[in-house]
Formats: sequence, C-alpha cells, structure tokens
Amino acid sequence: MHQFTHEVEVLADEVLAYSLHRLKSDPPLDGPLSESQLFDAVGNTITAKGLGGHKALEVFTRVLAKACISTDHPRNLAFIPSAPSEYANLFDLVVGASALYGGSWQEGAGAVFAENQAIRWLSDLAGLPASSGGVFVQGGTIGNLSALVVARAEARKLWPETSRWAIACSKEAHSSISSAAQVMDVDVLAIAPDADGKLRGADVAREIDIFHGSQETRVFAVVATAGTTNLGTIDDLVSIGPVTKERDIWFHVDGAYGLAAMCAPAAREKFAGIELCDSFIVDPHKWLFAPFDACALVYRNPRVAKEVHTQHASYLETLQEEDVWNPSDYAIHLTRRTRGLPFWFSLAAHGTDAYAEAIEKTMEVARAAAEKIRLHPRLQLVRDPELSVVAFTRTGWGSADYQSWSDHLLANQIGFIPPSAHHGQPILRFAIVNPWTKLSDIDLILESL
Repeated sequence: MHQFTHEVEVLADEVLAYSLHRLKSDPPLDGPLSESQLFDAVGNTITAKGLGGHKALEVFTRVLAKACISTDHPRNLAFIPSAPSEYANLFDLVVGASALYGGSWQEGAGAVFAENQAIRWLSDLAGLPASSGGVFVQGGTIGNLSALVVARAEARKLWPETSRWAIACSKEAHSSISSAAQVMDVDVLAIAPDADGKLRGADVAREIDIFHGSQETRVFAVVATAGTTNLGTIDDLVSIGPVTKERDIWFHVDGAYGLAAMCAPAAREKFAGIELCDSFIVDPHKWLFAPFDACALVYRNPRVAKEVHTQHASYLETLQEEDVWNPSDYAIHLTRRTRGLPFWFSLAAHGTDAYAEAIEKTMEVARAAAEKIRLHPRLQLVRDPELSVVAFTRTGWGSADYQSWSDHLLANQIGFIPPSAHHGQPILRFAIVNPWTKLSDIDLILESL
C-alpha cells in the first residue's frame, strides 16, 4: 500500500501546480549553463539526509529546469524539436502515476492493446497488410538498429555461406545507420544521391550490383530516408522498393521525422512506395505531437522479428503464450515503459483529422517562410522545402558568423536555431514541427538577419 503521507500529499500538490503552470503558460526558451555555474547555484544535491521533496523540487524549478532549452517553444526550430499536445503531456503524468510495465501482454494487456491501435493507424497509412505490426521503442536509433538486426537474420537464411554483410543507404542517411552498422559489425555501402538529394532506384541497383561483383560481402538491407533531418528530403521510395525485391534484400525506411506527414492528404503522395517496405520507423515525439521518447517501429511481417528478438529464460517462459503480443519480442529491449500511450491518448482524444490539419499547418508555415527568405535581400534559399524543413544561407557569412548569430539569438531568448552544413558549407535551417509556430515568429527571426 502506498504511504501517501501528509508530506507526500503536499508535494503532490506542488508538483501538479508546477506541471499545470508549465502546461498552461507560454513555454520559456531558457538555455544551458556551465557545470560550474550549475554547481555554484545548487551545490551537491545528493546528500546523506536528503533535501526533502519541497527543496528538491525548488532546486529543479528554480535552477535546473531553466538550464534546459524547451523543445516546445514555437521559435525552437533546431534539429527536429518536439511539440507534444496538451493531452499527450497530461497523459504522460497518468502513465508515470500508474506504474505500468509495457514489455508483456500478461502485465500490460490494456496498455499494449492501446499502443497497438496507434501502431495499426501508422501501418494503415503506409499501406502495409493487416498482419503487420510493431512496437514503440526509445528513438529512431534503437528502431533502425532493431529492424536491421532482423534484416540480417533473414538474409542469413538465404545466404548462409556469407560471412560479411553490408547496409546500403544514401550518403545523406541519418547517422544512426552508421551507428547501427558499427554495433552490428557490418559495412556501409554509401550511395551518392542525385542533384536533388534523393536516393534513386537505378543508382541503388547499379551500386549494389557493382558491390556484389567485386567482393564477397553481401548487402542485406537497403535503408531509404523519408525526410532527412537536415533538409527534409524524401528518397524515391517507389523506385527503390522494386530493386530490393528483385534482389531479395530487406527494404527499411527511416521516416523518423518525415513519415508523420503520411497522415496529411496534401503530402501522402510524396511517400509513394512506402507500401513496399519490410519495415519502417517514425518518431511521434518529432512531428506527431507526443512527448519524448517514442519511436514507432513497424514490420511488414512481425513474426520474423519475434523469432530474432524474443529473449529466452526460465523466468520468461510464462510470458510466451501462443498468439500473445509481447512488445519485448520485437526490438532490442526487454524492460520498457508504455511510451506509446501518451501518443495513443492524444490521437484517440483529438482524432486523426486534427493530426492531419496540424501537420498541414506546419507545412504551410514552412512554405511561407521559404517565400520570405526568397524575397529577403541578404538570404538565399538552399532548396524549396519538401516537408517542413527550410534551409538557407546568409550572404557574406562564414561559420563563425552563423554561430555568433545563433548564440546571440538564444542569449536574447528570441529563438534557438543552431547552424548546420550542406555540401561542406554552413547553412541555417528552420525545422517547423510545432503548430504554434506562426509567421510572426519567423518574421522576428528574419529581422535579426
């Protein structure tokens, strides 16, 4: 039985009051402090007698929270930020308070059922069969790695004599693909994209055939990207898919950022060919308004993933009932929180139409921002936005200028837009995934350039 003492009850009121204030107020931007500055402000917080709940919460709210950049600020346009809905954030409190375990059906049937309905929506958007399925994992890196481990296991069935393996992907693929290759001790066949930054089927076919003809290493998976982090580019999925099928190679789509736009009718045709994939990922914590951390990993045939990822031990055998869906069987994890539930709750509460409208709104802002940049006397658009990333340069500036401007912007609490690079040259970019980002926010930033 919980020992909900008077002290705990008072703390609960304080925690809820802070949480509600944070949710109801305009999000602060804030920013980092150095380790020495933080230590000077709070000292050593881990003590023998403890600070007490009130004091520990005060340390967090007064100092530590303010030393973090809020990802949901409408002018945080860095990397791919996050903009969780109020419903998703509120339900994250419920998940934490409910002590739910999301690794097995036996222990979390209701939660797993709800998560699977959210997975089903994503699978249906992609045009995968009713037998498809998957699991929510920590993030895109774990999702990509888990899918690629399954892909290699399937390839070993076809070519058991092969001792060395490789992943084929674009040179613009996310860094997590190289990271997965390093963890798996496999090679990477990095293929140059075309002038538009897209990986094309003809180039994939040519490079794989040349690769197979020159060495014993075999490509076991092709990874296409549906919305690159840097520019939001979508590879030519419809031409890559058949190339993989003709060669019995696993087709994985990394859609961590971009595949969210499948739910927007105006963008759905951009993802033609996604229905050909063997697996894909999309991160609801990026552009589907869920809190960190939630990556949806979906398999065309989850049975093969279960064969690879199910962990076996005497104490786990009770979980392995026939036709039972244990999320721990479908990725590189065992213990897991029900990280898909806040996404499910927000999706169920708002409805899918609201999601489509919110994503289309962000793309409209991106297109309008691109037009403002195109007309700006000192700015040059790198490329028309395909989704909601807008990349541009400033005449006469070098790397130091971009960084100085970015530091000034954050210091003055105007926005968070760190510089990036494209083809070795520094650029700036807006990643617009927050429906509360308005054109007036874009104007405020552009005025400083």
